[in-house]
Amino acid sequence: MRVFDFDGTIYKGESLFDLYLFSVRYEPRVLKYIAPVAQCGIRYKTGHAELQTMERKLGRVIHRYLQDIDASKRVARLCGSNPSPTVPSKRGGDPVAASHAGLNALSEAFWNRKFHKIKAWYQPQPDDVIVTASFDLTVGEACRRLGIRHLIASTIDPETLEISHLNFRTNKAKRFREIYGPDAVIDEFYTDSYHDQSMIDLARTAYLVKGNRLIRIK
Repeated sequence: MRVFDFDGTIYKGESLFDLYLFSVRYEPRVLKYIAPVAQCGIRYKTGHAELQTMERKLGRVIHRYLQDIDASKRVARLCGSNPSPTVPSKRGGDPVAASHAGLNALSEAFWNRKFHKIKAWYQPQPDDVIVTASFDLTVGEACRRLGIRHLIASTIDPETLEISHLNFRTNKAKRFREIYGPDAVIDEFYTDSYHDQSMIDLARTAYLVKGNRLIRIK
């Protein structure tokens, strides 16, 4: 079994932050979240983020962000031109479905432009597993295009639009074990950071990814 981190590992950059910046062109109001989004991103990448603090701060931002996406007329037009195959794109009625439809349409448009940022070294196999702190609503589209069926990511509660699972640090290994069981064997694990030590510990072999260069660390 091959298991991969996503951002910085097989994607050049931070896809969630890139998607946020991409969404500003469709709904400029969300630019007001740049400070807390950047702060959370920096704390995460530097290893200073605590799970409960991240859940609280990021949860508030994401909830308000999705509300703004739902109310955006430009995103509504994007939904009309890029209907999702899995999420209803009809506006009105259910705000949860509308918010998810808007984010899904943004994700499709984003990956149309940014799919080239998948690193050249990565050659996907159907049974690969992606384990990422980014959200399934966004990384899921990249996985679909790569032909990957197995994704463990952060999730948003469809009823409250709040974070239901934040998949980072030790939560990655915990969630992996919940899904694949205590006896699952990771033959190879790839990451861009030692902050994934809990996943490195589960793997027989581990690689640190620097650009397109792979450095064996275990």
